[in-house]
Amino acid sequence: MTHLWVRAEQRPFEERVGLTPEGAAALRAAGIDVTVEQSRVRAIPLEGYEAAGCAIAPEHSWPDAPEDAIIFGLKELPDDGTPLPHRHVMFGHAFKGQHSGRALLERFRAGGGTLYDLEYLVDGNGRRVAAFGYWAGYAGAAIALKSWAAQKSGGICPPVGTYSGKHALLADLARDLDGHALPSAIIIGALGRVGTGAADLCGAMGIDPTCWDMAQTAGGGPFLEILAHDIFLNCIFARPGTPVFVPEPALRTERRLSIVGDVACDPDSDYNPVPIYAAATDWSAPATRVHDSPPMDVMAIDNLPSLLPTESSHDFAEQLLPSLKALGSLDAGVWKRAHDTFTDAMKGL
Repeated sequence: MTHLWVRAEQRPFEERVGLTPEGAAALRAAGIDVTVEQSRVRAIPLEGYEAAGCAIAPEHSWPDAPEDAIIFGLKELPDDGTPLPHRHVMFGHAFKGQHSGRALLERFRAGGGTLYDLEYLVDGNGRRVAAFGYWAGYAGAAIALKSWAAQKSGGICPPVGTYSGKHALLADLARDLDGHALPSAIIIGALGRVGTGAADLCGAMGIDPTCWDMAQTAGGGPFLEILAHDIFLNCIFARPGTPVFVPEPALRTERRLSIVGDVACDPDSDYNPVPIYAAATDWSAPATRVHDSPPMDVMAIDNLPSLLPTESSHDFAEQLLPSLKALGSLDAGVWKRAHDTFTDAMKGL
């Protein structure tokens, strides 16, 4: 019988989970055993999983799970170099040439396990079956606005933490913006999931953003219109052929732009469209100042949906559930495609 083991996340400021109690009940009804680890931080309480009939395991006990269990988490594992004998479902960030990704794949090679990367669970048309994109855009726009308000008050964005829900976030953001004229904002990638979330957050705060997508950027720049806005929200993931939206020399030119919210957050990529910063930011320091006069701050947190862990977990879990129900057929459909991606990556080591 297929056995899904939901591990507790081990990354700081990560409270999301990819399976809800309702989803766990549906999996059990489909004949899949479900074990859920205890967690001190998970946004969805353990009691719901207990009521759904899941087995409960100690926090972070997944390395000792039965070898046939499929270990399911969201973010990366502790970087301790240990071999990985299990099959893992998670965001591995290992297939785009990342240095940390190679180390992860070496651990799978050493242990004989398999990575089914959530980013590469795609349907027959190549479209991802589940994504956090909407909430990444929503949260990224919120923290970019908080960064702008902090800058206008003479500082830089203070540490941020999770919110109980989007209404709490919006109320807090309204307090930050109180006393300031609303900024102008431009979103690139506005037609995608990420851009839609960013636009919805702006709209909720009374901001009517300029929305661009591929048609407006096909010419390859320069994009002087970006510099004429207060905030730029990049919602396009780096890939070959992506134009540079804010080149490094723009920092020293006349501009209105003072906040870049790089929701895509791929500073290590050779195709980074915002090559004005070197490393992702985090919850303790959400923005980094890359130029002093005039100021330019960059927000580039790589797990933005964690700002709203309850909403983002429910949304993602609902999208993913049909694929989880098919875990008994790993040699077909989305799971076979993900396995083939892993196999190809392993050949390149």
